[in-house]
Amino acid sequence: MGLLDGALGQVAGSLLGGQGGDTQQIVGGLLKQFGGQGSANGLLAAAITLVQQNGGIEGLVQKFQSGGLGDVVQSWVGTGANTAVSGAQLERVLGADSVASVASQAGVSPSEASNGLAAVLPELVNQLTPGGSIPTNSGDLVKSVLGMLRG
Repeated sequence: MGLLDGALGQVAGSLLGGQGGDTQQIVGGLLKQFGGQGSANGLLAAAITLVQQNGGIEGLVQKFQSGGLGDVVQSWVGTGANTAVSGAQLERVLGADSVASVASQAGVSPSEASNGLAAVLPELVNQLTPGGSIPTNSGDLVKSVLGMLRG
């Protein structure tokens, strides 16, 4: 996966303008953690699509704040430890239709999708918000990472 890690790191580096340290490591780490084979890779791509469909990182943060999980999502953006979220909490905030769409895209059951998102989304948001803040061009970063994953 080294070539893909490097390419994603270069895209992230140019889009983030060097914010948050070694962006190649950030994106490469995300791929190594969640970009496995089959459904794991599909779930990562589906999670990125979900972020994009909800208005990027900013829109996702607003959705979680409206759903009563503002403190949880802020921990993902911030520099401290990520607060865990359950599959049921995600489904409540994102909606059953969104989770079903992710499940379909990833080729897993809705239950597997919500539980998988509960594992993937905190780290995804964490990696896409280096330095504890949402980059001004985060939409471009999300779009580019998704394009490269679908490659």
